[in-house]
Amino acid sequence: MSESLKEVTIYTDGACLGNPGAGGYGVVLIYGRHRKELSGGFRLTTNNRMEILAAIAGLMALKTKCTVTLYTDSQYLVNAITKGWARQWQKNGWKRNKKEKAKNSDLWEQLLNLCAQHEVNFIWVKGHAGNPENEYCDRLAVSAALQKDLPPDAAYENCMKSEESS
Repeated sequence: MSESLKEVTIYTDGACLGNPGAGGYGVVLIYGRHRKELSGGFRLTTNNRMEILAAIAGLMALKTKCTVTLYTDSQYLVNAITKGWARQWQKNGWKRNKKEKAKNSDLWEQLLNLCAQHEVNFIWVKGHAGNPENEYCDRLAVSAALQKDLPPDAAYENCMKSEESS
């Protein structure tokens, strides 16, 4: 008989001061009475990248396969996973259609791999609507974006440079 999986709740949020601009993410993981908070920031990025990165950071913090309920206020994140958009983009070589490249493919790739390692249920919550953990993640994300000497979001900045030169 196999052991049942740990049930973990993860709340995530991303923030960007300007879009693009300095950005951050905030994560709260809850397992029973245990709580872990994560945050980080980048000097130049987008809000959508921070929303995806928050989910990645939360799932990467798990040490074993878990059943996860992940709450986010990003419809982009929830829809891309639950409606299969990200899998379709991946299947199409990271293209949304014949002409348009899918944005954030580096992060979607990581997130899809992490989702394959866990049983993840993505749930959308309305942002800035009084959900205490979502509000707390927002504060973590904004605080991270306001830090001095933030590292580069290298994938994003390299993508911007290649778009400028083409």
